[in-house]
Amino acid sequence: MDIGKESLQKHAEWKGKIETKCRVPVGSREDLMLAYTPGVATPCLEISKDVNKSFELTRRWNTVPVITDGTAILGLGDIGPEAGMPVMEGKCALFKAYGDVDAYPLCIKSKDTEDIIKTIKLLSGSFGGINLEDISAPRCFEIETRLKQELDIPVFHDDQHGTAIVIAAALLNALKLAKKDIGKIRVVVNGAGAAGIAIAKFLLSFGVKDLISCDRFGILCEGDPQLNPAQAELAKLTNRTHMKGLLKDAMKGADVFIGVSVGKCVTKEMVASMAERSILFPCANPIPEITPEEAKEAGAYIVGTGSSQYPNQINNVLVFPGLFRGALDVRASTVNDEMMKAASRGIAGCVSPEELSVDYILPYAYDRKAHETVAREVAKTARETGVAKL
Repeated sequence: MDIGKESLQKHAEWKGKIETKCRVPVGSREDLMLAYTPGVATPCLEISKDVNKSFELTRRWNTVPVITDGTAILGLGDIGPEAGMPVMEGKCALFKAYGDVDAYPLCIKSKDTEDIIKTIKLLSGSFGGINLEDISAPRCFEIETRLKQELDIPVFHDDQHGTAIVIAAALLNALKLAKKDIGKIRVVVNGAGAAGIAIAKFLLSFGVKDLISCDRFGILCEGDPQLNPAQAELAKLTNRTHMKGLLKDAMKGADVFIGVSVGKCVTKEMVASMAERSILFPCANPIPEITPEEAKEAGAYIVGTGSSQYPNQINNVLVFPGLFRGALDVRASTVNDEMMKAASRGIAGCVSPEELSVDYILPYAYDRKAHETVAREVAKTARETGVAKL
């Protein structure tokens, strides 16, 4: 049985991957008087006087929704909010397993940006943070930006920033092995959707100076009328030599290739044209831009993909449980760049110098030490940057 058929069978058996659990006794008259009426009126009145008490007197402090509109599910595209539920439930299970965060899937039946923003804002009083998931670009940019401006709890779009954080962690360790300076390398990012744009901006903030972004029509260049507003903004920060052409042109002499695009779009010839000790992260799922075998045959030094079937899996699971754990623990009002960089460095640091190798640049997704490290570093940085309320 292949993995898809086996997963379908298991989903039919499981009938859902998460459930609610009662945390208090309700088996006696006294129990009910405390947990429900009449006793519950007193905490209700306390919260009515000070809404921040909702973090102390309810489970709000540890609760996060995983929200999608179903328009960009796992590389499957716009398959609808209900069809996205298995992914959202899976994400919630990982939140609990690796971060002890209570997460709930919320699949919104609208593609309207204002509808989505309004819905999330109306529900936000029930949660300690917001995780956006699988919302198509460019709407996802406005949704996240607006919510971060208008809410006082962390808002995090995992497709953008979770991907960027784990890519940066992988790159930090790969550069150690390749003995290259982050400020002197040339990076090519293929894919200029939500993940690709976030990765490019994040790497620039980390110290990459020479970065070229590509999309299906080729290299992003400032002034190109084909670019959407988010791509046009990115083009002002990247490709400072105003190179024009296709992906194959951008890859000539490049030190690093990062793919968040489509499978089989990179050839051996393109890899062979890169600089010595080249680093490739072809992360398209389920089929990478080039297989690790082909990339290595063409001369690649280090290869990481989004798949667990190859070494160096680059997986967002290393990011979001610990990141939210840390943010919730200090009741952060936002997730800022410094917190995200701390997460990247924390993940990279979980691979010791003795362990680091071309086939082991990141801890495994199920490494609890990595999740604990991310939580600790994010909480610490939230305090240092003044966004923690505890």
